[in-house]
Amino acid sequence: MAAGLLSGLSLPAFAQTVAITGATVAIGDGSEPIPNGTVVISAGKVVAAGAGVAVPAGAKTIDAQGKWVTPGIVSGFTRVGLIEVPAVSQTNDTQAKSPFSAALDVTPAINPLANPVAVSRTGGVTRAVVAPAAVAGIFAGQGAVIDLGADMNPITKPRAFQYVEMGEEGAAGAGGSRAASYLTFRTMLREAQDYAKAPASYDGRSKDSLLNRVDAQALAPVLNGQMPLMVHVESARDIVNVLALRQDFPALKLILLGAAEGWMVASQIAAARVPVIAGGLDDLPSSFEKLAATQSNVGRMVKAGVTVAMGLIGDEGLQARIANQQAGNMVALTKVPGATGLSWGQALRTITSAPAEALGLGDRIGSLKAGKAADVVIWDGDPLEMTSAPVAVWIDGVEQPMADRQTKLRDRYADPVPQALPKAYDW
Repeated sequence: MAAGLLSGLSLPAFAQTVAITGATVAIGDGSEPIPNGTVVISAGKVVAAGAGVAVPAGAKTIDAQGKWVTPGIVSGFTRVGLIEVPAVSQTNDTQAKSPFSAALDVTPAINPLANPVAVSRTGGVTRAVVAPAAVAGIFAGQGAVIDLGADMNPITKPRAFQYVEMGEEGAAGAGGSRAASYLTFRTMLREAQDYAKAPASYDGRSKDSLLNRVDAQALAPVLNGQMPLMVHVESARDIVNVLALRQDFPALKLILLGAAEGWMVASQIAAARVPVIAGGLDDLPSSFEKLAATQSNVGRMVKAGVTVAMGLIGDEGLQARIANQQAGNMVALTKVPGATGLSWGQALRTITSAPAEALGLGDRIGSLKAGKAADVVIWDGDPLEMTSAPVAVWIDGVEQPMADRQTKLRDRYADPVPQALPKAYDW
């Protein structure tokens, strides 16, 4: 009887085995594309990917001849899900004028129905690192890693990292100088140490205290290396100063964000084994801390042995779909005399497995290796070329809708026909 009942039920979307055949397959681990490859996914996981992969009996087969298959893009830094319209405060949850700082957690503020989520998903982005912004101080709070699936459960990893400003913005938030920002940072971490040693006796209400109890508690996992500390810093001198913080706090698990002048101290970053999330399109001296900015920054750091991912730092935080443009530019730089770029495989890695590894999720997402989450994208051409676009997207093995507000507007007005005015025009 049980078997009869079950036979009348449809299997969950992720339970079906799917084999994508005949495509150019890119694993996302830094290796180069594989022609005429096959990708098999089942139960929400990648089963196999590459050349000579057998198609399991009973699998749904998708002929992808002439197309490309990659892991879903992992955007290394965004504000996707926190903002609908940046200038409308009611839809912007990036900044909080609050008595709390380090304890702020973006998780409950993530809105999977925000339009930038669907726009990014149809652009091939399946996961994103989402960070808060600092308002009055150096610590902004705890960021998250999310998936961009069309459902109401977007959180891949809550409280994935603590975010702190230590460059020009950090100096401004600490009173106007870098000296103040570094003293503030050390003092706050020492207060968090006091809390960790004796939580019951930590008050945090003294006029001399920089941390209340809740913020001190939030920084305790940073001190022991359980929670990564993402530090926004651009200039070479600031990068060196941040790396030196490990002399006082050796357990810090650092991630450098921005690092526009990272190429100047790349050997020191590599020696410290600190990953970098950089802006791949950042090549102008737009501020004093970026005077040595160059688009060869990423290539030079990778050449020096630094693990580099790419993200959208600054005003581009909602445009996660341009990640492939960032990576494609790195490939193009290999053809520019005097510039330093990346191979195709290296470039794809900066927007797939590298950001996953930086956030401690390299064993779960970011590539098409067996056992990883089945975040898969079929493209109609080379995904690092601007003329290419996704034709199908899976997240955790679930095929996603390929429509968003922009595609609906495009389809609505692509072939306009006379019709009644909208009700708003009725008087």
